[in-house]
This record gives sequence, C-alpha cells and structure tokens, in this order.
Amino acid sequence: MATMPVRIMSDAELTKYEILRDVDHERTPVRAAAQILGLTERQVWRLLKAYRLRGADGLISRKRGRPSNRKTPDDVRLAAMALVKERYADFGPTFAAEKLGELHDLHISRETLRAWMVADGLWQTRRKRRGRVYQPRYRRDCLGELVQIDGSEHRWFEDCGPKCTLLVFIDDATSRLMHLQFAQTESTFSYFSAARAYLETHGKPIAFYSDKHSVFRVNRAAGATTDG
Repeated sequence: MATMPVRIMSDAELTKYEILRDVDHERTPVRAAAQILGLTERQVWRLLKAYRLRGADGLISRKRGRPSNRKTPDDVRLAAMALVKERYADFGPTFAAEKLGELHDLHISRETLRAWMVADGLWQTRRKRRGRVYQPRYRRDCLGELVQIDGSEHRWFEDCGPKCTLLVFIDDATSRLMHLQFAQTESTFSYFSAARAYLETHGKPIAFYSDKHSVFRVNRAAGATTDG
C-alpha cells in the first residue's frame, strides 16, 4: 500500500493554497485574490501557474530546511565564544562584539553574539534578569530603641502664616508620634532644638534615624571654613 506524502505548510502558504484553489475553480476572481493576499495580479497569476503545475508543492518555499546563506560558520562561532569565555565573560554583548572586532578581527554583530551568549548561559535577556534584592529592615522590638525623625515643609497654617516645616519624631517599634515641632526651615539646628525637647520629655533613645543625610553635613568645602 502506497503511503501518502506529507507536506508541511506554513499558515501563509496554506492560505495561498485555499485561495488559489478557489481561483482555479473560478470561485474567486484574480483581482479579489490579489487584494486578499496583498499581492499584485501578476504575482497571483505566477502562483496560480505554479499551483497548476505542481499543486500544493508549488506553493511551499524551496528555502525551507536549507541553512541560511547568512549563517555564521560554526568554526567562527566556536572561536568567538572561546574568546568571550576566556577574556570577556563579564562583558555585555555590545562591548564584547567591539573587542572581538578590534583585537581579534572577528566581526560579529552584537545581536548574533547576544544570541550565542544567551545560549551558552553567559548573558540573560532583560526579562530574565533578576531585580536587585534589598535586605528588609525589621522594626525594633521595644519603645524607645529607635526614633525616626523627618521633616515636612508645607503651608500648615494656610494663609494665616508663612510656609514652615513640621519636624516629626516617630517611634520605630510602635509607630507612635513622640514629638511634633514647627520650625522655619529644616536644618541641623532646628533638629537640635526638637531633639532637646524630645530628650527632656522622653529621655534618651538608643538611636535616632533620618534618611536626609544632607541636612546634617556640609555640602560645600567653603562652608567648613566660614567664620562664626
């Protein structure tokens, strides 16, 4: 018993086959087929001729299964990846491709090298790169261990007064508001004044914490030599 030949067709080729079959049976005009396929009428007539001569085989691309003419030879790939693993393993594809061309006369596109590096596990695509992992800071256990200090500039009194800063002291363990104080500006001296009031009321905590380090340091060299 003879076996039926198996043909592998892409979706586009299968669509062409069905439309050309309708054209051949005069169910669809050539002009309509050209509009559906996005081709010229001359191209449709050429495909129809191939269909009538060889049937579905006439519509299958002859390049299928053949290696691309643009494929980089295997020996070039092996040489390039050996150099990358030996000297440029910590380089990105773009920089590594530049070095291969400049120093080793291996001129490879960065996209090709990126694909090779991904395949060999030397590079990860952007989707697979893991984000930076930050160690969480856990709350302190007891009241008074750590007090967070911060300031918020706002027109707190609306039109009844100028804009000012509210200094806030918050206990880290309980989130309790321990001290609030208004100041003209958020500065080292205003924090010193608020800290004195806090210490007189609640005593000394183990530590204060603030993420606004610039308030407590001199940013200009000239500031260190200013008289006063």
